Amino acid sequence: MIHQLLAEFLGTALMIVFGVGVHCCEVLNTSKYQHSGHIFAITTWGFGITVSLFIFGAVNINPAMTLAQAILGNIPWANVISISLAEVLGGVFGSIVVFIAYYDQFKASESIDRVTIRNIFSTNPNVRNLPRNFFVEFIDTFIFITAILAIAAATTKAPALLPIGVGLLVWAIGMGMGGPTGFAMNLARDMGPRIAHAMLPIPGGKADNDWQYGILVPGIAPFLGAACAALFARGFLGL
Repeated sequence: MIHQLLAEFLGTALMIVFGVGVHCCEVLNTSKYQHSGHIFAITTWGFGITVSLFIFGAVNINPAMTLAQAILGNIPWANVISISLAEVLGGVFGSIVVFIAYYDQFKASESIDRVTIRNIFSTNPNVRNLPRNFFVEFIDTFIFITAILAIAAATTKAPALLPIGVGLLVWAIGMGMGGPTGFAMNLARDMGPRIAHAMLPIPGGKADNDWQYGILVPGIAPFLGAACAALFARGFLGL
């Protein structure tokens, strides 16, 4: 169990190093690749998750997936909270690593809008409509978890294809459904970096952390989407 918790912590941290790192790279002044665009960012998220899965193997790196696995009977219910906590803490740690790496760029970016800086760490809708934002994160996560379960079932004889399939899936969802909310689909991906943003001494000050949005949309909606995906996968797909 200790090994599993460490793998979840480190796997999530590595995912965040790639993901929050690419947003720093794209947004901050004096970064070599500033203004590279959304394709650059979404591709890095997808590849980063693939790399994390290759290194750490059978990890969830997502509390929503942890819940789905418990519903399907693949992990004990008693482990859900501890695994999810390890994932969120991994998100915090990964964000701190990125902040240290990009500190000079943060110093050079004190003139950039503070909400833009906050959004390096956490997701945020371009149009704030909480019911619709909630629906987007729910349906994104439903598709995400259902597809991962289907990919896992289809690659049982070639497990090395699973991380590649998940990375391509993240890329596709980001390109197709990432526009409204930034497609968190993962409490650890959003809440871990959001907590880090609240803790870190970011040069130039910080915007409000918008806990209401963080808890409701990228927090609760993915759990609901994952639960429905697990039930759909078992009842309809027979997984």
